[in-house]
Amino acid sequence: MDNSVYSVPFKRILLVKPSGRKGLSFAFDLIPIGLEYIAASIEDVVEQVHIVDMELDRRRFQECLDFYRPDLVGISLSATEHNETLGLAKAAKQSGACTVIGGYHPTSVPDLMLSHSQIDIVIHGEGEQTMRELVEQGTAENELGTSYVKNGKIIHNKDRPRIENLDTISFPARHLRQYPYKSADRVTNCDVIMMSRGCSGLCSFCCEPSMSNGCSRCRSPENVLQEILEMAQFHANKPLNVMFVDPNFIGNSRQVERLCDLLIEKDLNIEFGALVRADMMANNPRIVRKMCQAGIFKFEMGIESPNIKDLQSTRKGVAIKFHKQAVKNIRENGGRAGGTFVIGLPDQTEEEIKGFPVYAKEIGLTAAAFGIATPFPGTEFYAELDKQGLIFENNWDNFDEMHSVFKTNHLTKKAIEELATYCMAKFWNIDTFIDHEMVSQKRTLKKKSVVEFIQERSLNLGFMANNGNELQKGNFDQHIKTFLEAYVDPRVEAYTKTVGVHEAIEITKFLRVLGPQKIQCTLKLDDTTISFVFKTTSKSVKYIRVTYGRVEDSTVNLDIDLNWLANPSVSNLIKTPAYLFKNNLSVKKLWNTFRLFVAVGTEVLASTLSTSNSQK
Repeated sequence: MDNSVYSVPFKRILLVKPSGRKGLSFAFDLIPIGLEYIAASIEDVVEQVHIVDMELDRRRFQECLDFYRPDLVGISLSATEHNETLGLAKAAKQSGACTVIGGYHPTSVPDLMLSHSQIDIVIHGEGEQTMRELVEQGTAENELGTSYVKNGKIIHNKDRPRIENLDTISFPARHLRQYPYKSADRVTNCDVIMMSRGCSGLCSFCCEPSMSNGCSRCRSPENVLQEILEMAQFHANKPLNVMFVDPNFIGNSRQVERLCDLLIEKDLNIEFGALVRADMMANNPRIVRKMCQAGIFKFEMGIESPNIKDLQSTRKGVAIKFHKQAVKNIRENGGRAGGTFVIGLPDQTEEEIKGFPVYAKEIGLTAAAFGIATPFPGTEFYAELDKQGLIFENNWDNFDEMHSVFKTNHLTKKAIEELATYCMAKFWNIDTFIDHEMVSQKRTLKKKSVVEFIQERSLNLGFMANNGNELQKGNFDQHIKTFLEAYVDPRVEAYTKTVGVHEAIEITKFLRVLGPQKIQCTLKLDDTTISFVFKTTSKSVKYIRVTYGRVEDSTVNLDIDLNWLANPSVSNLIKTPAYLFKNNLSVKKLWNTFRLFVAVGTEVLASTLSTSNSQK
């Protein structure tokens, strides 16, 4: 339907976040702040505006349409949400609503989106002012920043100039949220905030240059603080985890330092995270220290690769020499030094990629992610590969940084995807978790309890397993085998002998009850078997070893058949306890197993009592 048929103001607006976002971006994009900005910009000129997040909403989309009866449905999407968006837009059109879409993906491929009859209007670039004028005028004709179809022809209006003074934008309409957004612990509330838009970097694989063309703009620290205080009040001043979603948070270091000074004065109950560039973190140690003091201590840096040729080919613009110094500055202040790597670039080899997790540990990262190189429309990377005819994937669901979608010079699709699993396993080993706690103590000045430590690790592993199962359907068993084989690493034993686990985790009572033991936890999947061996005394953990097969001199054995966990059934559930303890049938091993359970129970009881007292 041509957009020209709409000629009256839109009054009932429904803004939609699809549920199709997957891959690495999923972890950083939980809350649709872009839609909340749009809602805030139009609230005073429409009768009603609602936001639904189809990731969390239990209703079918048709039920939402029937309930809100919108005359305009706005959808913000990424590439992986392309297919789902078409389905949502079709339902909206059939209900009589005008359909408007925006975001990086539609901005890059407006013609593709408008080739589908269920899409009426594409908003490219920033959407606040464009959407406001659109709902008031009821048409996209002569509207800056829009594309639409008229008389069978796609019309592209001129781009709207970027908003120069970001302080003029209304704060996101958080009051319209219908869902509790939680952190990884599933207890603490989380939120997101934006201090700046745009990035000075021009990385060839990044979508940001197509949106901002290297132009970065920053809000005033006072304006950001005002929003943070309102955000804290919105969450009833309870503990809160907040992510700065700026593509380069420390791009304007002077403004960031001023914000830190303001936050330090307020002493809020908020922990912040931010996306940053390694060169800025390396060159500004004083500001890094202030950020950690102000509660901004979780950092994600685009390390990308330890190889100069990769950084040059992607126009990263950050020299390798900055990596280690950036991490050092963060670690010295008890911060979380996270880094992302890009694997599967056209000329990378298996040997080079297997060196990535080793490099990540060598420079001291306490968190790392390994995403598969993905050519997103609108990027130089996409244009180059498309010109050479190397992109073989045409299903947008797989443009998620977890699937290989183009031909490379040395590696197959299967090899690249298994290497992503290998890198995750090789980095996220026990020594990394212990190191993370050692660094955190510099800021918290206290050890984490063994129960808290185990709970957090369970969440980490659960997230990886669920994400992997969702993204690698049909090949999950092979990825588990790759994970197990990569997990065997002599560096774990070397590290835990040098840095005692008992120095990183409060485990005194646990060890006193447990006593001297050699506990072996064995994981088996088909013909792949690995064991975790924990050697303890009544006062310390002497070492942790991850090895192939089994050791023979263990005092307690815990056996887990991953085939049963991968294929849950009542029969397997009944068999699991017997299999778990099948190698503890001697009197001595039964007694040692009993001591282990008493030690665990003691810690769980102490943790429960502590939590109960803290909530009173």
